[in-house]
Amino acid sequence: MDFFELCGKLWFAILQKTKRKIMKKVILISGILFFSTLLFAQSTFFWIEDVPWDDGKALNIKANVPADTVYLQKALEDGTWETIYTGRGRSLSFTQNELNPDIKYRYRLLVPRPAFNDTIFFMAEAQPKEQWFYLHKLSYLLILLAVSIAIIYYVQNARKGKEYYIRRISGLDCIEDSIGRATEKGKPILFVPGIMDLDDIQTISSLTILSHLAHKAAEYDTEIIVPCRFSMVLSAAREVVKEAYIKAEKPDAYNQDRIFYLTDDQFGYVAGIDGIMVREQPAANFFLGSFYAESLILAETGFSTGAIQTAGTAQASQLPFFVVSCDYTLIGEELFAASAYLSRDPQQLGSLKGHDFGKLLVILLIIAGVITEMSGWHWFKAFFEGAQ
Repeated sequence: MDFFELCGKLWFAILQKTKRKIMKKVILISGILFFSTLLFAQSTFFWIEDVPWDDGKALNIKANVPADTVYLQKALEDGTWETIYTGRGRSLSFTQNELNPDIKYRYRLLVPRPAFNDTIFFMAEAQPKEQWFYLHKLSYLLILLAVSIAIIYYVQNARKGKEYYIRRISGLDCIEDSIGRATEKGKPILFVPGIMDLDDIQTISSLTILSHLAHKAAEYDTEIIVPCRFSMVLSAAREVVKEAYIKAEKPDAYNQDRIFYLTDDQFGYVAGIDGIMVREQPAANFFLGSFYAESLILAETGFSTGAIQTAGTAQASQLPFFVVSCDYTLIGEELFAASAYLSRDPQQLGSLKGHDFGKLLVILLIIAGVITEMSGWHWFKAFFEGAQ
């Protein structure tokens, strides 16, 4: 039985047995003062606070009880109690995480008293609240604002005509040479936009390169073959190539039948592409996008036909196969930088430089974190750890 419940029953029983009105008033007033004092004492010894500016999944449980050992327990749904903390009662500060917002939780603090051979306990309850702003993610917000401001700054400068340096990427510089070779030999170009659907960023980056490649192919009157694995990629590829031919002022040369669907099956798709390489004997192969186990199969088949091969992917595990089997390879982020590199569009160029600034900022923060930790200043690491 709760200590407050026991005191309340005793007080109510005494109040009922008292006959005189004056004594009843005295007992009533005394009881009110007594329970007010107990409540104040309990709030002083044991209290719970909602963690401010969070996602409503944590409570701060605090106590200040002159005891060497206390037991903090949480009420479960079946009415039992689970011990979640055991330790000293003085200046106790415990944070309970992984709670549900807007649900009331009950806790009790057990304080054994060996001298009296008993245990007293304090009860408290609280309800975590979800806030509109998570303060522990402030570091994310500051980094996001810094990168966003940098992107806007570089885009505006690029629109004003400022030139930004982008290191030379051989895999992109060779595009025109590959198209020229295919034109001289009178053979087509094969472009494979990866094996993933349109929701993959690598596929989108691949299609931006396809736009530039198709424009050059239209200028040289070179046929381009684009086998697709998914219908959404097929529709996007056809639109990209068609727009490139219109931009090159040769809309009549566009042939949508050379941009076609093969199959959704991964290795069925690869087998179909291998058959195209063997039958059509393209002079240049481009494997740009997301690739997995099929990368070496494609690259080796293309190598056997004697075609110039350019590959690019952000899948680190597949890069070694492309490096050894292809003439040129776009490594990692080079695939994503290709659109800005080829088009020199101010918006894309400014965005690329802004992202480079973000990478530099992260590197500087890592260096600053190492220095502050070695110097014993842990506040810097703690500020960014809060966003985890």
